[in-house]
Amino acid sequence: MTMKIVDLSVAIDNDTPADPPGLGPKIVYSDHQAGAEEVMRFFPSLARADLPGAEGWAVEQLTLTAHAGTHLDAPWHFASTMNGGERAWTIDEVPLEWCISPGVKLDLRHLPDGHVATADEIRAAVEATGAPLQPFDIVLVNTSAGAAYGRADYIGRGCGIGREATLWLLSQGVHITGTDAWSWDAPFRITAERFAATGNAGLIWEGHKAGRDGVFLHMEKLTRLDELPARGFTISCLPVKIRGGSAGWCRAVAMLTENGSLRS
Repeated sequence: MTMKIVDLSVAIDNDTPADPPGLGPKIVYSDHQAGAEEVMRFFPSLARADLPGAEGWAVEQLTLTAHAGTHLDAPWHFASTMNGGERAWTIDEVPLEWCISPGVKLDLRHLPDGHVATADEIRAAVEATGAPLQPFDIVLVNTSAGAAYGRADYIGRGCGIGREATLWLLSQGVHITGTDAWSWDAPFRITAERFAATGNAGLIWEGHKAGRDGVFLHMEKLTRLDELPARGFTISCLPVKIRGGSAGWCRAVAMLTENGSLRS
């Protein structure tokens, strides 16, 4: 079986403007020379010249939120309860079998920045893929934000997925989705303008908050969705196991085979 893997994850680094100011990761790099000093502290009689190439190890120290880079949000991120009142799962409680499943890509790049996608628009995008959704499909949303990743305007780009659209996906048996935007919801700048004009707090984070009525997880900051077909691939998005965490970083990949999905 021939398989192609498409890496859908962005790199975590110090320089890409992929988060609001103050929320980005901070990485301190220690090179092999600094590593040699650490090795010698573990072995007091060791001389630097005794090390191959007079080098020790390279190490990175990271300070970041669980929502930096490509990550999978757990229900606990959205609210303390899910599914109508159950305690919400944290990321270490997510069933791993849910995280490897057939993928479906919806192309919403035609929707303008800040638009809140409706259930009808999601239904139409699903119909355009040529087949209905199946329970536990992982649905990826390709927005205009994908092409803006790495630019200063990235967090303000892309459409969001609204409450009714999210609930419709849940009604189809979908539990994991993903977007190439900074958030599953519309950019905060645009939502803030709508809230200021209407006073309607229900507009804030409406797609996320729909998770209170089901069991819902989603990935954010995916990349290369434009390279995927609408169907015929399997998604793997296993999250890092953070005890009690609201999210976990994941190396999301799409696996394409000659005969389509890896799962029959």
